[in-house]
Amino acid sequence: MGELNSILATDCGSTTTKAILIERRGDEYRLVVRGEAPTTVEAPVEDVTKGVINAITEVEELTGRRILRNGEIIKPQRGNEGVDIYISTSSAGGGLQMMVAGVIRSLTAESAERAALGAGAIVMDVIASNDGRLPHEKIERIRRLRPDMILLSGGVDGGTISHVVELAEIIAAADPKPRLGTGYKLPVIYAGNKDARGEIKRVLGDKVALEIVDNIRPVMERENLTPARMKIQELFLEHVMAHAPGYDKLISWTDAPIMPTPAAVGYIMQTIAQRRGIQILGVDIGGATTDVFSVFQGVFNRTVSANLGMSYSISNVLVEAGVDNVMRWVPFELDERDLRNRIKNKMIRPTTIPQTLEELMVEQALAREALRLAFEQHKKLAVTLRGVHQERTISDAFAQTETGQTLVDMMGLNLIVGSGGVLSHAPRRSQAAMMMIDAFQPEGVTHLAVDSIFMMPHLGVLAQVNEEAAIQVFERDCLVHLGTCIAPVGITNEGKPCLRIRFKLPDGREVDDEVRFGEMRLYPLGVGERVKVHLKPRRGFDVGAGKGDEMEVEVEGGVVGLIIDARGRPLQFERSTPNRVEKLLSWIRALKVYPI
Repeated sequence: MGELNSILATDCGSTTTKAILIERRGDEYRLVVRGEAPTTVEAPVEDVTKGVINAITEVEELTGRRILRNGEIIKPQRGNEGVDIYISTSSAGGGLQMMVAGVIRSLTAESAERAALGAGAIVMDVIASNDGRLPHEKIERIRRLRPDMILLSGGVDGGTISHVVELAEIIAAADPKPRLGTGYKLPVIYAGNKDARGEIKRVLGDKVALEIVDNIRPVMERENLTPARMKIQELFLEHVMAHAPGYDKLISWTDAPIMPTPAAVGYIMQTIAQRRGIQILGVDIGGATTDVFSVFQGVFNRTVSANLGMSYSISNVLVEAGVDNVMRWVPFELDERDLRNRIKNKMIRPTTIPQTLEELMVEQALAREALRLAFEQHKKLAVTLRGVHQERTISDAFAQTETGQTLVDMMGLNLIVGSGGVLSHAPRRSQAAMMMIDAFQPEGVTHLAVDSIFMMPHLGVLAQVNEEAAIQVFERDCLVHLGTCIAPVGITNEGKPCLRIRFKLPDGREVDDEVRFGEMRLYPLGVGERVKVHLKPRRGFDVGAGKGDEMEVEVEGGVVGLIIDARGRPLQFERSTPNRVEKLLSWIRALKVYPI
């Protein structure tokens, strides 16, 4: 695409459209400025480009640079006018909403769900031959949900075709209509047994816009998700976005295909994991949903918890977590009625932010539970392939109950990246660090960071155009490095020594401390500062080398510092309120989380 000196990128979210300007400064790319405006895909405007122009106008005002002429983006850059390329992501209008179908819920249907989630979709429902629903119930469900597209899978290549054809007949009987308009057929992607393609065409060919790609589970031992994911994103642009208000014009402006926002976030995470050779976990906690992304053993997974969020879905967090689990994080005495009233107030006014320290503490307690629950859901889907090592008949597969083993390895995790208002805009960075440590309970040595202004979608689509530029901006402008958490794994009595830590601070001071079980510590280690730390866990504790085994590791600092979490895994909590509050306050003071 030639040398790029300036890049304009937008992310059209469900409520806000965010624009960023990236420029080449010498040998590196840097973020220059960010602008935002309300998204305008819904009534009364019903033209997504109006919000885009408003966000770009703010960029113009902040930089003094002319980017628009007669409502069009000036390209390429000439002097102080225009930009070289314009790219965009979108989750406006509810994003990409899909249904998936597979023969066996825990085999092909689960693989189809992973394919759809990885492509940036919200999966509205998973239909399987063995999901316990009668055919008419499945038909009614498809008609009622009106997804943007359906992914149909089932069977290994060369296997039986009858079950996947039955699923196709259910879809045909439902005669589904797309969510955005009636002037086109609903896209259905078939990614199942190749021997069934003829029958699938016969059943669905006249009813839907049928696309056929390689089987997502060609053999029991292997998943092949990429062709399905690529086709989903292609159809998202051609069918879904093309029928959303104003998107035909937006598509004509962009220099690369528009990506679903979650798919772009996933792409930058995969790029970073691959380039650095690390295992990474990312989370985006929003008002209505929480997305979790991970790359473990080179395998990318994404899940979306559509009922866990910090404003519109906040009451669901309380219901799913339970009152006790939320209250355990609140560092003052609070009765259940008071907690429920605070949450109801947030439901009434979902866009408000906490006005008092107590309100902030309650909101961040709920955030911990939303993150924890979303992560638990993620671990259930980010698994090794199920049913791989057994010879099985189709009846065995229908009856199978065994579960795959989760790919999530907290001891092998190198980096956690948090985003979303409650993390990125926490009044103190130590609050974001504490929320992520409490929710995810990292083990061994893990670096923590937050996305400063939710720039990852922009960088994900940029990585497909210029990977080096995306990585440079990600490293230098996107991430706010919080620091490193060292968490020995093991359990012993409160107050007993569990870890000895030795290192030299950048100012020359020597640290040689015995850390006791149940406590947290914070050492000053700034952004960009690195030190070699010698760790000697007590017998029964593991920091990454094995139980009781010493190790030396280089750790990186951040705006919070070097955190030692010796509370054990899993976290244990005092039952009585006074003891619990006292314990919470000791951790809060150690990390300077709140001004108390």
